[in-house]
Amino acid sequence: MPKSHQTWNKKDREQQKQKARKEKEERKKERKENTQKGKSLEDMMAYTDENGVISAFPPDPKKKREIKLEDIEIGVPKFKPVDPKDLIRKGIVSFFNESKGYGFIRSGKPAKCFCSYQQLHRTNKRTKPGKL
Repeated sequence: MPKSHQTWNKKDREQQKQKARKEKEERKKERKENTQKGKSLEDMMAYTDENGVISAFPPDPKKKREIKLEDIEIGVPKFKPVDPKDLIRKGIVSFFNESKGYGFIRSGKPAKCFCSYQQLHRTNKRTKPGKL
């Protein structure tokens, strides 16, 4: 009685699995042989220079800077209170719409500064654009 077609397929699959296992073992042995064991710590060491570039050589000690621990900021910077005098802008009113209650002030620092009616403190009672 001849063997069925299924057994031949089964044998073929088993041979392919064994071949794949042998190849895997050979690759594993090859990797183990090629690993660089026995390297000294100095050979494995990597350094960074003052710009953060990784190199194989130690940085130049002449370029070393001392950094204070207090100068390092991680996260959000510390809150510094704002002087109320810095919040008041002085300049020339370039545009003001009384019905809507907003306008623009031209001063020395920014080109134009937006302001609303509630923010204005008029020192000059003119209706036309002029100095505040």
